[in-house]
This record gives sequence, C-alpha cells and structure tokens, in this order.
Amino acid sequence: MSESHAHPSRGRVGVMLPRDLPVRDVLPFARRAEELGFDQVWVVEDLGWRGGVAQAATVLASTSRLTVGIGIMPAGARNVGFAAMELATLAQLHPGRLIAGIGHGMPGWMRQAGCWPASPLTLIKEYAQALRLLIAGKPGPTNGRYVRCEGVVLTEVPDVVPPVVLGVRGPKSQTIAGEFADGLLLAEPAAPAYITASLDNLGSADPREIVTYDAAAVDDDEEAALARVRTALEVVGEPEWAAHLAPLPFAEELRAHREAGPDARQFARTMPAAWVRELSIAGTPAQARAAIDARHAAGATSVVLAPAGPDALSALDSLARALPHRH
Repeated sequence: MSESHAHPSRGRVGVMLPRDLPVRDVLPFARRAEELGFDQVWVVEDLGWRGGVAQAATVLASTSRLTVGIGIMPAGARNVGFAAMELATLAQLHPGRLIAGIGHGMPGWMRQAGCWPASPLTLIKEYAQALRLLIAGKPGPTNGRYVRCEGVVLTEVPDVVPPVVLGVRGPKSQTIAGEFADGLLLAEPAAPAYITASLDNLGSADPREIVTYDAAAVDDDEEAALARVRTALEVVGEPEWAAHLAPLPFAEELRAHREAGPDARQFARTMPAAWVRELSIAGTPAQARAAIDARHAAGATSVVLAPAGPDALSALDSLARALPHRH
C-alpha cells in the first residue's frame, strides 16, 4: 500500500460533461474531449439526473489519458465507508486519474431526499476527514455526530490516493477545506476575484487542487459566443451565488441590476458585455484563452469549461480552440 497522492498540476484545462447530455452522446463526448487534448472531464451528480460514480467509472474505462473528476458527491447522500470503497476501487483501476469532489449538495434537493443535516458544517468536516483516511488505507476516525466509521479499514486501497476536494462556496466551509481536504472545487461563475477570495478562506500554503467551473463558449464572432453563455448566467444573483459575486468590483451594480429586472432571463440578456466576459469563459479563441489564463494566474490548478448552448458535443471542437496547444 502506498500513501502517495496525485499532486496538483497547474495549467490544466478540463470540460464538464453536462448533466442533460443525451445518453448516446456521453461516451462520444468523453472520447472526443480526450482526442482534442483536454486534460480532464468532470461529471456532475444532480438529484434526478445521473450518478457521479457510475459516470466516472464509465468515462475512465472508455478513455486512456483523461483525469476524471466527480463534482460533487453530496456528503449526506452516502455512507462514508461505502463511498470510500467506491472511490478507492476507481483509483485502483485507474491510477492517478481520479479527483473526488464532495460537498453539501443543494439544500432543496437534499431536504427532498431526506438527507440534509442540522449542521452541514459538522457533517462536511467529519466526512472529509474520514473519507481521506479511509481511501488512504488508514482506520476510520473516532465516531462523530454524523459520521460513524471508527476502526473501519479498507483492504483494497490504491497506490495513488486520489485528491479529495470540497465543492463548497462559503468562507466557513472553505476554511474546513483548508484543514481537512486536498483543495477546492469552485462552482460557476468562478471569476478570478472569487478564486483569490476563496484561496484566502482556504488559509493553507500547502499545494492544493483548485478546480473552477465556468460557462464557456468560443466563436470567431465574439457576440455570438457571449450570447450563448448568457442563458447559463441566468441563475447569477440568486442567494446561493452571493459568495461568488461579493469579491467582484461590480458586485453592487450586478445586485441592483438583478433586483431591477423582471425575471432571470431578462437579467442575463441585458447584462453588460463586460460582466458576461468576467463571469464566463467566452469570446474568440484568444479571448477565451486569456480568461483561462487569468483563472490560472489567480490560483486555479484546473479550469473546467461547461459548454454553453444546445449541442454540447459539437461545442467541444470550438472550446478546444482555446487550449494552449492550439496557439
């Protein structure tokens, strides 16, 4: 057994496998992403859509080079011992190609599924600590308020222990990530100012995985690209995105614009182009590449593009035009 971890690599670019991608396109999407030179594919686990572990296993088995990230598995949804078994097995079968993201999950979905805790902060802290110990082959920690796996030991453990990152937004949760996880997964929009603020909350000088999501569109026509990402920005301004927006220089103007608008669609459609550029990775290939570079410069180790528009599979080729090797 080895306790070595896959170390974070700076300058990675990944792509998100959309939750609503038609099932016939899932494997072609992953294989095409690998052919085009993306470093990572990230799968999502939203209630009622597709399971994260099942997607990750299938994508890993169907590709040879890609790192696959799970972003995220809600902590309250799975017993930590059995979650550790799943992740350790994936990491054994595909050494060095897995990043495991866990988080609180969306409160509404978690309540609907009957697994929202009274103290989300306590749960995520206990869960992250236990999960990292278990997948490294160490005994589970002393039983806590929510997580009970004291003395549990996995027999089958990977040679390369996958990083565990926390997909969390708020300062308190991000501080926990700095203490008990291998890094952060920052949901979209992840503007450079938000990355910087999140790193301050992380409070650790050790190397960490910092993964960012952003809606993305690339086109020779800048306006066409910006138009495609506007729909993905309709949710911006809702309460759960407050942490993402607070560090932005135009945060107050954005809030006022949201409150003045009749609905989310109109809010996104009438947002100034400068805001759209800051809140997404969009524009010409050179502009998109500059946005990716800015996120790396702010501290992101992996910048993940979420394809905007109706056809995610065909969008891959255009998004790849912003990759470093295409210049």
